[in-house]
Amino acid sequence: MTSFSNPPILRFGVVADPQYAAREPHAGMDRHYAKSLAKLSEAIEVFNGEDLSFVITLGDIIDRDFDSFDDILPLYDSLKHENFFLLGNHDFSVAADRLADVAGRVGLASPCYSCVRQGWRFIVLNGNEVSTFAPPEGHPYREIAARRLAELRAAGAINAQDWNAMPSDEQFAWLSDQIKEAGAAGEGVIVMNHYPVYPPNEHDSWDRERMIALLTAHDHVAAYFSGHNHAGNFGTIEGCHFLNFKGMVDTEAENTFAIVEIRADRIDVRGFGREDSRTLTLR
Repeated sequence: MTSFSNPPILRFGVVADPQYAAREPHAGMDRHYAKSLAKLSEAIEVFNGEDLSFVITLGDIIDRDFDSFDDILPLYDSLKHENFFLLGNHDFSVAADRLADVAGRVGLASPCYSCVRQGWRFIVLNGNEVSTFAPPEGHPYREIAARRLAELRAAGAINAQDWNAMPSDEQFAWLSDQIKEAGAAGEGVIVMNHYPVYPPNEHDSWDRERMIALLTAHDHVAAYFSGHNHAGNFGTIEGCHFLNFKGMVDTEAENTFAIVEIRADRIDVRGFGREDSRTLTLR
């Protein structure tokens, strides 16, 4: 995919769902939790041989147990590039008294944030904010989550699952403001979240409709990158690309990760292992 006439503006690495734990595989789901250490090490070795602006892991760093962070996070210390995390549902599969410590354990001052690199704004969401599992017990967001889940179940929605979640109204307003600021600054935008929103799937964020409406309404929003659905998925609406990267924890031996190259007219995704390579045309 290298083009000397259209060199990349920037390049970055993507990992989704290592979901590490020192536990036996789940044969029925083909998830091999302990094998993710070797797979992640392989991905980091590839990333270190490339000129990248950063690497991001799209959530589910661990499968369960707070101590699992102690095994997997040190692997990232060998990464030669800037390292970003966002959090997934399994990152909160910890004891109740450690829920408030998860973001800090992976170095996040805030679980939602943005950064600008080479004229592109990357907006990272906290997709777990309104959920039945991530907020501290007794937090109002748990009650809002229970109501939203009940509404979706009553409507027969396929994403009415208690392992899904959504950003709060306040975070959604922040996202909208970030997109507007990027537009005023002439920046392209890629939004990143653990939960997909399109194509329709049982893993989608509970607020998929409003998320799609917001992103497709702004021509400078190029893509929405997610994990969570380990099978991967892809679709485009009105020129905005929705790419769900495949889960690293799946399969015993096959790896999956990607390098994304942003060019003036397109985004090239170089897939490794099970991840597909594809070209996303910019609108």
